[in-house]
Amino acid sequence: MNTYLLGLITKWASIAFSAVLGIFGFQDVTTIQNTNQTKNSATQINEVAYEVVTEYNDKLPKDVVVTKQEGKNGIIYTNLQNGNILTLETPTDEIIEVGTGEEGKFVGKMTGYGADCLGCSQEGLVSCKTYDGRSWSLTQDGTTYVDHEYGSVRILAASLSKFPCGTIIKVENDTYGNFNAIVLDTGGAMRNAWSHGEVHMDLAFVSEHSDGVYDATNKNVKYSVQRWGW
Repeated sequence: MNTYLLGLITKWASIAFSAVLGIFGFQDVTTIQNTNQTKNSATQINEVAYEVVTEYNDKLPKDVVVTKQEGKNGIIYTNLQNGNILTLETPTDEIIEVGTGEEGKFVGKMTGYGADCLGCSQEGLVSCKTYDGRSWSLTQDGTTYVDHEYGSVRILAASLSKFPCGTIIKVENDTYGNFNAIVLDTGGAMRNAWSHGEVHMDLAFVSEHSDGVYDATNKNVKYSVQRWGW
């Protein structure tokens, strides 16, 4: 940018800021940073601490705490001579969600499956609708879903009677790796396992021949529910 033009913009910005302060009775702009409240201090700058708001959510397991919104302090200027206050930035509350739902820690089996598996729909249509009510195809839409709260997550098949559609799960698999996943599908093996009190989940792939489909198999996978259903 032209140096002369930049200087001109800076000069006018300074004049505009001084005018705003003048409306509120802040005549001595040069001493804004002086906070010692001595006789030569015309103004004082202060931070206003944000508040922490706690909300309770039965969709979250009771051992899960989520920060929904980061808190941010506000900023005010105070005229020490006439008491006028100018708010430059309003505090933003910090919002924390505390889970009150059922505990969601399990250890169980994991396998991998493709849309072309025996008995599967060749289009890979999953059993659940998405958050906005759409059908999902593993072959057309992929095996990663973008959740409205947790971002990109892998698609899992599980017993829907225990893990309803939209359930978010943190997966710790020693052979395949750790990742977040969402329950969007189910299968007979998953339902049968849960009928015996066992957890079995199936990680979705486009094909039975996809890389990593067999690496997902592990009998000691840790599952930590982060959200129960949609």
